[in-house]
Amino acid sequence: MAANLLSIGVSAIIILNIFLAIVLIFLERRDASSTWAWLMVLFFIPILGFLLYLMLGRQLRKKHLFRWEGRSKIGIDNLIDYQIDAIEDGTFEFRLDDSQDYQDMIYMHLRNNHAVLTQDNALTIYNDGNVKFSALLEDLEHAKDHIHIQYYIFRLDGLGRRIYEVLIRKAKQGVKVRLLFDDMGSRGVRKKHFKELMDLGGEVEAFFPSIMPLVNPRLNYRNHRKIVVIDGRVGYIGGFNVGDEYLGLDRKFGYWRDTHLRIEGSALHPLQTRFILDWNQAASKEQDIEYSDRYFPAIPMKGSVGLQIVSSGPDSEWEQIKNGYLKLITMAKKYIYIQTPYFIPDASFMDSLRIACLSGIDVRIMIPNKPDHMFVYWATYSYVGNLIKAGAKVYIYDNGFLHTKMIVVDDEASTVGTANIDVRSFKLNFEVNAFIYDRETSHQLAELFEQDMLLSRELTWELYESRTRLIKMKESVSRLLSPIL
Repeated sequence: MAANLLSIGVSAIIILNIFLAIVLIFLERRDASSTWAWLMVLFFIPILGFLLYLMLGRQLRKKHLFRWEGRSKIGIDNLIDYQIDAIEDGTFEFRLDDSQDYQDMIYMHLRNNHAVLTQDNALTIYNDGNVKFSALLEDLEHAKDHIHIQYYIFRLDGLGRRIYEVLIRKAKQGVKVRLLFDDMGSRGVRKKHFKELMDLGGEVEAFFPSIMPLVNPRLNYRNHRKIVVIDGRVGYIGGFNVGDEYLGLDRKFGYWRDTHLRIEGSALHPLQTRFILDWNQAASKEQDIEYSDRYFPAIPMKGSVGLQIVSSGPDSEWEQIKNGYLKLITMAKKYIYIQTPYFIPDASFMDSLRIACLSGIDVRIMIPNKPDHMFVYWATYSYVGNLIKAGAKVYIYDNGFLHTKMIVVDDEASTVGTANIDVRSFKLNFEVNAFIYDRETSHQLAELFEQDMLLSRELTWELYESRTRLIKMKESVSRLLSPIL
């Protein structure tokens, strides 16, 4: 009897694996590397592999995920159409050559991501959590009308409590406060923990919440964006989340090196639009944000920085942020500086960097010296090793943990945001980056990279080749799994 039950169970598992294989190959139309990685998981660990697929492997239904009827009232859509037409017929007015030199890239983001170009922005760069959050707290204190705050991770620890106390104080003053956090990124935090704020009229939502603890059919698709908009006049975008570790208070990681931007200017309109789209997806119909002038005030010219707010995610037809990264790389003439905590590129990304190296362009990549995700770290080590052989210089940051997502080329153009260089950021997570067309800003970011080089050690080809057999084995396994990490 027991033998029969065992035989039936094994047969059922085999049938399920075959069914999933058919779905992967013929129905879901994944790329080949991802398909093979999942087939390997199903073959070698059939029961656990099946559960992993149910949690992590199912594709997201894209239709009508983000909708907002008020978008047409902002004027952004008309402005996008105008900018596309003007670039096509050569009549677009670029205020600075910095932007005009990258009009092909600007056009790509306009057509495929509806990312309007704004040219009147002032930026402040933060690379230290204490400085960034001091500035944010001060801006929150000065809020008069509304605060829209969105983070992948929002911990109610020391830093989180300080921010929460300001939000409560502003809600008491009549400021409309909305807080959006990712349900999986902010594990341990629930809406009920913000009861005091909600009792004061504040609104709190979790993105793609779990049905019950540890049960989430959309576990693999997370909102990794970090956006703050205050009164429609001041905004923040970048890599810092909310938690004490981002102030360098975690013993494991030590100092936290990240990059964030404070934005003033017309770029606040597309940044606000991005928040509203995310909010309306997560909130109930009764809490949807409808169009109001209060969210899109007239903004006086603050500066001359040209930038586009570019979003990507599993709802997108194109991997738009990755395409922006590739366009930056292929347009470089002198140098390419990359900082990323995870470097697990696809073939197109690897080829573009190899070609740049072999063409004599100075390619420098900086990665952390410690993992926060073990498999991802060893896969990163494997990929940078390949590029060292092609001529890239790779630096391992030794002054804590490097979490920055930044690319700078030629002191001319750059990008800062939430997207890592890996399959997860390119295809699975909802991400947002600022693509910047400004020599002064790009030069500042390049200088920060060069300062970080003084706190790093170079991973030479000789050092890479001397790694132990155990490390080589870790790399091999991690690289095989990289398409689904």
